[in-house]
Amino acid sequence: MTVLPTSTRVWLSEDDCRLEDLLAIIGATTNMDDYPHARAVEQGVLVYDSAMLPRSSDRTRREIQAEWVRALTDGPGVIVCHGAFDDHDVVDRATDAFAAMIADQRTGGGTSGDHFARPGANDRVWNALEKLALHDPATFVDYYANDVLALVCAAWLGPGYQVTSQINVVNPGGQGQTVHRDYHLGFQSNDVAAQYPAHTHVLSPVLTLQGAVAHCDMPIESGPTLYLPHSQKYELGYLAWRRPEFREYFQTHHVQLPLAKGDAVFFNPALYHAAGSNHSQDIRRMANLLQVSSAFGRAMESVDRTRMCRALYPVLLERRIAGWVEPLLDNAVAAAAEGYSFPTNLGHDQPLGGLASQTQADLVRQALREGWDPSRFEAGLDAHAQRRLA
Repeated sequence: MTVLPTSTRVWLSEDDCRLEDLLAIIGATTNMDDYPHARAVEQGVLVYDSAMLPRSSDRTRREIQAEWVRALTDGPGVIVCHGAFDDHDVVDRATDAFAAMIADQRTGGGTSGDHFARPGANDRVWNALEKLALHDPATFVDYYANDVLALVCAAWLGPGYQVTSQINVVNPGGQGQTVHRDYHLGFQSNDVAAQYPAHTHVLSPVLTLQGAVAHCDMPIESGPTLYLPHSQKYELGYLAWRRPEFREYFQTHHVQLPLAKGDAVFFNPALYHAAGSNHSQDIRRMANLLQVSSAFGRAMESVDRTRMCRALYPVLLERRIAGWVEPLLDNAVAAAAEGYSFPTNLGHDQPLGGLASQTQADLVRQALREGWDPSRFEAGLDAHAQRRLA
């Protein structure tokens, strides 16, 4: 993927959006020979068997990550990882926790909106990441220790990525979403998006990664996500998706793959996509929607990561004492803690050992390595947070 626009234009205009230009791009085929670790290509989408991915060395992990980056940029823009969450007990525990949150919302009389669907028909839990950490810290640690999730997040975003999570339940008869692109520029009006120069339209997709974990089996009638493979490569895509001819084309030419519980799908946020409508009689289609942000960008949701770390540390320490290997602990820490040094108060939080001060995630890892008790950790966590305040 180039870091500059594919044309010499500095400013993009909705008037330049032409469906035939998109069609020329999405006519590309997804060639299995270019993706040696994939198990299959289904409807143009790359499908991986998570259990068969060789991850025994740093070299093989980097090979897989490089393949996924190619898939998300110059390839179809979407990958499916069958069996990404192979421990269904952990998935079920998280499902129970999310269902309890939804029940609490209903009892409180609240209605959760959706960016691209009619509010009220379905169920959504915003900031499910922090809520799960506080509601059930043990399940959070076991869930986000997942290696496939950490592998793809680091591949697309590098270290210090920021996980956020929203639970979406499309109930029987619930309507899906309209076609769209996602955060950042996908959440702006066309008038606002057009004010950003063309190179920013290229930059926006590499600041976030979209993902979803299936918390139940999702046959086609339950409405799993709709995709238009290769559409992420269309330069004017952020200005085009609201136009009726683009929406009509998506409605008749999208692809849709069934998922099983524990499967995960990851896609470039610039890929044209939409949640499907649930035509089943009895499937409450639950997915954990993951929006993962680069350390260099702004996440969509505000998350109190200090409070999360305080709740999760005793469980992390227990897992370490029980013999968990460091990479699994690191995965859980990466999903919870702030992994970037900035912004901070450089007058108080000085980078004495280098160019950047200690991150919150580094502090958690240090405490685990050195076996700090929870009270010592909380004191260190509070001191770290205080140093970063203006």
